[in-house]
Amino acid sequence: MGEEKLQNSTLATLAIDLGSTTTVVAIQRQDEPHPQLLDLPPISLRPGEVPSLVWAGEPTPLIGRQVLEAGLADSTGPELARDFKRGIGAGAVPGVAERAGEQLLLQIWDRLPPTLTIQRLVLTAPVETYQPYRNWLLQACAALPVQEIALVDEPTAAALGAGLPAGSRLLVVDLGGSTLDLALVSLEGGEGRAAPIAQLLRLHGRSLGDRSRQKLRTARVLGKAGLRLGGRDIDRWIVAACCPSSAPTTTLLNAAERLKCRLSDPDLGLDQDLQESADEQSLQLSRRQLDRLLEERGMDDALERLLEEALTGGRRNGCDLEDLQGVVAVGGGAQLLWLRRWLQEHTAPAPLLTPPPVEAVALGALQLTPGVQVRDVLQHGVSMRTWDQRSGAHRWHPLFVAGQPWPSPEPLELVMAASRSGQEQLELVLAEPQTEGRHDVVFVEGIPTLRSSDAGEVRHQPWPGNPAVLPLDPPGETGQDCLRLRIRIDADAALIAEIHDLRSGRELPALQLGTVR
Repeated sequence: MGEEKLQNSTLATLAIDLGSTTTVVAIQRQDEPHPQLLDLPPISLRPGEVPSLVWAGEPTPLIGRQVLEAGLADSTGPELARDFKRGIGAGAVPGVAERAGEQLLLQIWDRLPPTLTIQRLVLTAPVETYQPYRNWLLQACAALPVQEIALVDEPTAAALGAGLPAGSRLLVVDLGGSTLDLALVSLEGGEGRAAPIAQLLRLHGRSLGDRSRQKLRTARVLGKAGLRLGGRDIDRWIVAACCPSSAPTTTLLNAAERLKCRLSDPDLGLDQDLQESADEQSLQLSRRQLDRLLEERGMDDALERLLEEALTGGRRNGCDLEDLQGVVAVGGGAQLLWLRRWLQEHTAPAPLLTPPPVEAVALGALQLTPGVQVRDVLQHGVSMRTWDQRSGAHRWHPLFVAGQPWPSPEPLELVMAASRSGQEQLELVLAEPQTEGRHDVVFVEGIPTLRSSDAGEVRHQPWPGNPAVLPLDPPGETGQDCLRLRIRIDADAALIAEIHDLRSGRELPALQLGTVR
């Protein structure tokens, strides 16, 4: 029966982005070129969107849309868990937040279409609490029958969902249902450095746990700021403005949300009134009135304070607005035209990037783990020796790291410079980084203590055999950029280098440099 089900099913990668108010579920089927949002009746409100609500009822809990339809979303009782994401990993002992998050994940899994066979599950995590969140996910997903589980931090996924390359600096503005968060982040990767990857939690059905040799590789937060104010608060403002004598019932709030979404249509006139009905009452508003309402309620001032707070942190790390490659607006509130206009006016010259706001993180996470066509992952990394013009010395640059999937979804570009005047050739010296950590002696309350440290140069073990040699014609000069390499791992685990001469513009024959492990 199991073999028959497998033959009739579609292999796929599943991405789940657990949010404070909305959890997004996206799928990448093996036989389709583009990812899709997954409809999960009766718990999803729209395709791919499950409200992050858990009602601990008996014998089975209510999830997402079920909670809304039962009229329990505004309950103050202990049975309702909402906005629980920020509590995951906050305490030493798992509590209500962790149990609610686990229940939500398991219910999503149980409602997947029977025609799908999930080979890889990709999950997202907030970068500030990455480690405790990762530990919770390991436990929460322990019982799921999936061969591979991977984890990626949310800013990196959002950036890739917006089309930004590795090495970028960006401001992520996330207006969700209950929070407004700004994070100034620097993505891993870039010229001569390994691109970001998802961290594997499970491989070939085996949990890697804390035995994983992968280091935590997340976006680096340069500055951040947040406020417990989100889209649901704006819905309350709309209800108060349109029906000042009425209590904000769930039905009225949902009508306000629909009205807010309709007013986010860029083709709508500023003074065109729209109407939504609920509880035998009518909510009527134009976009100009909504914009004025947001400003009267202090959204303008709040955003200014949050932006300055995030930029203050960024400046301490050598990053200001002019250093950003983009401003990425995500979350349901990112559809608000007022917010987009405010960001364009206050974050110039950085361009405003507006990927699909709710699903950007989930779709970006799928990009980091290239679906089920990935055959394996690297057991060991590989680095190349390059000349660092700034320090005037050779350095090891990582090409690919342990745990990275192959074949390569995209080649890595690396510029090679001459290290001396009259240099007639470049050697491509490859090595395997040694993953053992260092130990330093530090003084804790006057007592010398051994402490493990990742600081300093990583030791490298050169590959056996003679390195490949690339002729330089004419000879290079000290510090001169001579060759651009595009390096990838093919389906046979061979390390392939395509070579472009930067001085003559010629393409040189591609080289096979060896086989990765």
